[in-house]
Amino acid sequence: MQFSENQNFRKGWILIPMGLGLLIPLVGLYQQMVLQEAFGNHPMSNLGLLGLLLFIAALIGLIWYISLQTEIDARGIQMTMRPFVQKHIPWSEVKTAELVNYGFVGGWGIRQSFKYGTVYNIGGSDGLALVLKDGKKICIGTQKPIELQTVILEAWQKGWVEG
Repeated sequence: MQFSENQNFRKGWILIPMGLGLLIPLVGLYQQMVLQEAFGNHPMSNLGLLGLLLFIAALIGLIWYISLQTEIDARGIQMTMRPFVQKHIPWSEVKTAELVNYGFVGGWGIRQSFKYGTVYNIGGSDGLALVLKDGKKICIGTQKPIELQTVILEAWQKGWVEG
């Protein structure tokens, strides 16, 4: 039994608008520093424009870096939401595991859900819903629901989880 998935936000529809957002402070800096003309009706200082440029670039870098990695094997479930969370859950701690469609949970990233506990997702609405023996609930998003369902079924057949 083996399942591996790596998801990230490196999609054009996310990064292109953010990259275009870099143009505003760049144009402003060019206009104010090179052309020596005020940028807009209430111009920001050159230092303010530089700070905005660095903030947008750092945000793009963070979004580029974030990923959700899931590995499932005979030892258990390894989930990493880089750079925020890393979890290893042995099968001995899992009460139930099932593939669910958790719908919209208020966005992407790490979210709280009454029904599924802590939800880790990059996109979509399918995930591995776990109830641990200590009562905690975790849901790990997936873009490979059919492959994940096969692994859950195998874990159930081996008696590692209840359902």
